[in-house]
Amino acid sequence: MLKPITSDQMYTIEQNGHSIFGMRRFLMMENAGHGVADFVVRKFKNLKNKKIVAVCGTGNNGGDGFVASRHLAGYGAKVVVILLGSPSDLRSEEARLNWSIIEKMDSIELIFGKELTSEIKNRIASANIILDGIFGTGIKDEIRQPYASAIDAINKSKAYVLAVDIPSGFDPNTGQIHKKCIMADATITFHRLKVGLAEKKKNKKKYTGPVYVEWIGIPREAEKGIV
Repeated sequence: MLKPITSDQMYTIEQNGHSIFGMRRFLMMENAGHGVADFVVRKFKNLKNKKIVAVCGTGNNGGDGFVASRHLAGYGAKVVVILLGSPSDLRSEEARLNWSIIEKMDSIELIFGKELTSEIKNRIASANIILDGIFGTGIKDEIRQPYASAIDAINKSKAYVLAVDIPSGFDPNTGQIHKKCIMADATITFHRLKVGLAEKKKNKKKYTGPVYVEWIGIPREAEKGIV
């Protein structure tokens, strides 16, 4: 098994991939989101009329969710993207680009805002499949609103929950569980296993489910001197 890495190491590997090898970040995001969609297609096979809700934050984890949603809409799923924030809060060029694509798609319904409205709660409660794209590997502080309520709503739902990169509320470096943490049925992480996901902690599986590593095209040479 490949040696697990920290979120800082992953950031540096991405940076090297982008600046040294020309493997642009938007390609990494495309490959990550496409990998998530492929997993869902393999797992459920027929997605026609399945209700898929992607709950997304304003960082790159949310961007991965936008990409996955675009691909899943092509399979005839009923896709709703919930952005916990405003499109103007999106923190990277890649996330903004992918939001602008799904904004033009009639096959995806978009809901955004800084509060967990009853409409959002209803969409989460009635979903068949939920993509957790709230936080990626950058989580550091206590979880505030509306994220805490979104995590509660997802955990209450009967949907199949797939965590994108890391379950939101799970520390990728230590495996520590925050007071609020997604309980995923499975987790897809990118490039390499993160240290926290590799930790043998009691109850960890309750939050991560089985963990799969998706290769997103960053050249292995980008790890030189880091891993």
